[in-house]
Amino acid sequence: MAESNRDIKEEYYLVCEKRWVFSMLMLVAGFYGAFTYSIRGGIFCNAQTANFVLFAMALGNFQWKNALYYLIPMAAYLLGAIVSEAVPNSVKKTHIIRWDTLLILIEMVAVVVLGFLPETAPFQISQITINFICSMQYNTFRQAQGVPMATTFCTNHLRQIGIAIVKGARNSSDENHVKRMKEHVKMLILFVIGATISAMLCNIFLGKAIWFALIPLTIVFSGLLYADRKIEQDMIEATPKGH
Repeated sequence: MAESNRDIKEEYYLVCEKRWVFSMLMLVAGFYGAFTYSIRGGIFCNAQTANFVLFAMALGNFQWKNALYYLIPMAAYLLGAIVSEAVPNSVKKTHIIRWDTLLILIEMVAVVVLGFLPETAPFQISQITINFICSMQYNTFRQAQGVPMATTFCTNHLRQIGIAIVKGARNSSDENHVKRMKEHVKMLILFVIGATISAMLCNIFLGKAIWFALIPLTIVFSGLLYADRKIEQDMIEATPKGH
């Protein structure tokens, strides 16, 4: 097994690092963002910056109860990072599936459960669950074929587009900057598409709209599972680049 890992060519990328996987996950992230904001409390759960700002504002206004409330999603996000950092090696050593594949399966189960929640259920259930899975996803899927990318929020993509524009202007003969810029632009477009679809479906199906996220997630899961059991079975302990 170790020899197989060493034999992997430097330019070879695991299926979990392929651009199409990141594209599907970015589409889902946009879906989550619009879902929680539209019908689950008016907040975004894909990242934690907003929660930290609201937490600080609550402290500044001496609203201790509100401040404690924001600690819950922040703790869920922290727990997701801890789990996604601690578990992968143990999962890979089973030689059955990779952590990346198991994570998507966990995410699909969570989406199914959230869709069954009644509209009267506390918003915090959906918020905390999505905080947790977005944290694990962000920490697990780090580079798309060697290019650092986030699959749960847009800020880094905007930054990378700005960097690519400047570097491309300085060295117009280097097409790599243009290619990178196009990849990040594509990710932003997919996020917006996912959010747009989510907003429309939430108006029709309410909480059950989240089940539509299972479509791209199933595509990703099927691709990763096939890779684990067929084309990359002898590389199941290989570590994705960026980890």
